Amino acid sequence: MILGLVVAFLPGGGNMASAMVAALTMALLAGIAWMVYVLSRENQLTLATLSDGRRAILYAAIGMLTLLVAGSDKLFATGGGTLLWIVLLGISVAAIWKVWMDGHSY
Repeated sequence: MILGLVVAFLPGGGNMASAMVAALTMALLAGIAWMVYVLSRENQLTLATLSDGRRAILYAAIGMLTLLVAGSDKLFATGGGTLLWIVLLGISVAAIWKVWMDGHSY
């Protein structure tokens, strides 16, 4: 609602709206980074007991998710890019799920 008021009534409101969206996006990404940090600290033993290959798959999948977030504007510009984004997201999530399940099984 505040964003709508800024755009509607303030001169240069479009620029202010872009700045607010950028600030909210940075706050969201900072929150996600903090969550990943806390999860890695809470699961240090699990991460340490993973084989090197599993750990590499886990970190590659997390890196892929990071690149997907960073490149989402470019990928969503075309239909093929959107499809590629969805496929890569699914592969990354499946890889993280598989490593997580292997790490928590006996």
